[in-house]
Order: sequence, then C-alpha cells, then structure tokens
Amino acid sequence: MYRIQKLSPNDFLPQLREIPQPPKELYLVGELPDPDEYVYLAIVGSRKHTSYGKDVVKKLVASLAGEKVVIVSGLAIGIDGIAHQSAIENGLKTIAIPGSGLDDNVIYPRIHLNLAKQIVQKGGALLSELAPTTRANTWTFPMRNRIMAGLCRAVLIIEAEEKSGTLITARMAVDYNRDVLVVPGNINSPASKGTNQFLRLGATPITCPEDLWEALGIKKEVTKIVSEQMHNLSDDEKIVFELLIEPMTKDEIFEQTDFDIVQINTILMLLELKNLTKEEFGKIRRI
Repeated sequence: MYRIQKLSPNDFLPQLREIPQPPKELYLVGELPDPDEYVYLAIVGSRKHTSYGKDVVKKLVASLAGEKVVIVSGLAIGIDGIAHQSAIENGLKTIAIPGSGLDDNVIYPRIHLNLAKQIVQKGGALLSELAPTTRANTWTFPMRNRIMAGLCRAVLIIEAEEKSGTLITARMAVDYNRDVLVVPGNINSPASKGTNQFLRLGATPITCPEDLWEALGIKKEVTKIVSEQMHNLSDDEKIVFELLIEPMTKDEIFEQTDFDIVQINTILMLLELKNLTKEEFGKIRRI
C-alpha cells in the first residue's frame, strides 16, 4: 500500500502518552494531523447498525465540514466504515485504527482495504500498535479500542448493543477522562440498549449538530447556516420542506398544499437530491 513508519514513544501524540499502559510502539501509514490545530473525535458504533444510525453519522459528520476535526474510528463494517467514508466525502481528515497490522495482506476487514487506501490518499492515516503482518484476533480489538479512546478528545457513540465492543471504547474514554457523547436511540431497538445505558450513567446526549459543535468547542452561526440552506431552494421546495417538521406521507403533503401529485413527486426528488429529505417506511422526513 504505502510506506509503514515505526514510531517510538517520543513520536507519539502527547495525549496518547498520558494513558495508562500506553503502547510501546506504533506503526503509521500517512500523516497524523497536529493535535494543537485539530480536534480528534472518535466515532464508534454497531456493526449491525440501523438506517437511523447510518443517517445520524452522515448528518453529524457533514455538519463538521470545513472544521479542523479529525474523525477517528476502527475501520470495522458498520458505523466505523460509514464514519470514515462520510469524513472523506466532507473533506475531513480521518484516521483508521484497525484490529490488525497495516500490511496490505492482513488489513481487517478485507472488504475495507480500498477504503483504507482511500483514507491515506485523502490525507488521513492508518495507525496500529500491532506489527505490520499481525492478523486480527479476538484480543487485538480491545487493544485497538484503547488507542482510539486515548487518541481523542471525545468519543461519540452512535449505536451499540448491550454487550457491544463499542462500550469497551466508551468505558476506556471515561477512564482516560475523555468526553463521552451519545446519540439517544429508539428504546425498542436492541441496537440502542448500550447507548441508552450510557446516557443513564451521565454521558452527554447529542441530539443535533449544535450539541456536537458545543461539545467540541466549535462556534457556528446556526441561523446563517439555515438561511443559506433555504436560499438554495425554490419557492415550491421551501413550501414542502417547511411542512416536514414531522415525517409526512405524500398524501398528507398533497392535502396541505396546492400542488398536484406530479409536482409533489418532482419537488421531493429535488429535495432528496439536495440531501435534505429521505423517504422511509412510506413517509418523507428531513435528514
């Protein structure tokens, strides 16, 4: 893939030297952004994510576009991969810490080998304390999780089942005095039992991009962002978008507007192309 550098403790980022039992050495592909300039945010969650979890990751990461934030995750299938991909799509640097060495032949999971290459190509990095040819094993993932927690200012949990490995990262973040941020989940969903448990224990709830900005110390003019978003809509699109405070069916939109069904379908298609709405279970909702 690319040249693998071996780092000694003197080369580690300062925050990683602070944790109990810091790694003795690290292997790096790419470059680590300066922690004095960038905020490191770990995003972790379930491999068996729901559509809700996927949408939340994409929305929150997109809200950080243009900011000096590094998205850190574990390259795993599910929320991890979505976080890395969303970071790339929004021009953010991202660091993957797989549960394997960094050699092309052992990168895990194999399905994300191309994603790993893309991360480096876009100015991000791959990081591991495992020797380059070490294959993933059950014991390698908790080791990886402690690197993620130690590297970051905060850990954001999107979805996690009651006995998820994601919760190991969250517990380590607490031990390392990092902020634990949690997106509340559906109380009926097994994918949210672990996350909601952390909310009960006092984690910071993240219910919108503004909550995340505040947790990371980012100041944005929310009114300006909303007005710019609305400025890009036609008058007809604005009428429909403003109706969607709550999810609605096409029939409900038809009943509350003067548009015929062809116009409504056209408007909804345009709003979806602009990544503002999505149809799910027969209802249209804002993203």
